[in-house]
Amino acid sequence: MSDNTHDTVRGKVMAIFSELTGGSEVPLGSSNHSGPVRSAIASAVSSALRDEVADEIAFHMLDWNHDAAFIVALQLFPERFTPEEIEVGIGLFLVHAPAHILAAARLMGYSTEDIFDEGDTC
Repeated sequence: MSDNTHDTVRGKVMAIFSELTGGSEVPLGSSNHSGPVRSAIASAVSSALRDEVADEIAFHMLDWNHDAAFIVALQLFPERFTPEEIEVGIGLFLVHAPAHILAAARLMGYSTEDIFDEGDTC
């Protein structure tokens, strides 16, 4: 897996979402985990939480947005990705998103036990 493939995957995802939104700028990537969406998430979850915790949950829910966008783009247009790009995109998702999801779940008080009891299968 090369860095070039990472760039290709990200470029294809951005192109797909730009196409889906009629050419509008798509707020994906780590530089876009602030602003109105972050505020909306923090506000929605803040009723029983301190503001700092609600904001941290919002950060964790947004920082992996490009990874989620890859999964959606792949489901909509699998034919636009090569097998190598699919492997890279899945790898990018798996090394980034789970930690954020677990952190947000824990901050909200949800159990994060391994309900599938997968353990170490490698």
